[in-house]
Amino acid sequence: MAFSRDLDLNGVRIIQGALDAEAQINLLEDIRGILRAAPLFQPMTPTGRPLSVRMSAAGEYGWVSDRKGYRYEPRHPSGNPWPPIPPSLFLLWEKYSNSDRKPECCLVNWYAPEAKMGLHQDNDEADLTKPVLSISLGDEARFRVGGQSRSDPTRSVWLKSGDIAVLQGASRLAFHGIDKLRPNSSRLMPNGGRVNLTLRVVT
Repeated sequence: MAFSRDLDLNGVRIIQGALDAEAQINLLEDIRGILRAAPLFQPMTPTGRPLSVRMSAAGEYGWVSDRKGYRYEPRHPSGNPWPPIPPSLFLLWEKYSNSDRKPECCLVNWYAPEAKMGLHQDNDEADLTKPVLSISLGDEARFRVGGQSRSDPTRSVWLKSGDIAVLQGASRLAFHGIDKLRPNSSRLMPNGGRVNLTLRVVT
């Protein structure tokens, strides 16, 4: 059983230690199943600059980024439909999201040791009152959260493997990002790296 505690980071709820070691291993196997059906791909900004993370997804929709812009699509770039969201992730959504709707997308982000994610808002969804639930697996990552303006002051915390963050209410549109990873800080994946899962209601 995981021994968890809650932390408030500029309105974002951080559940530290939400998943114990066994739950992390089992969830990682579910992710491997997703990636067998929908391999990781390299997204890029509309200007053609590649992002440092690689991505995939499960559910009715996946989030993609290319020269056409940022958007949700019902198919992987290969043309195949996204695989279904595993039941284990629905259970975590039901436990922590406090949402009356089920997620329609699970975005899978793979961070190599040097990868990061600049400050951004999750605002491509139709109903911004629905939460975003984020699950961390693997190496620790410094998570930075500000306010609803890019210039607002920020606070940071190191997310560990098994931590969950929930963006909801006033923090739903908070600017947030990953500054850097702490390589080899987790034994979950022998070769290191980090997997981040975000569950979202899209429509």
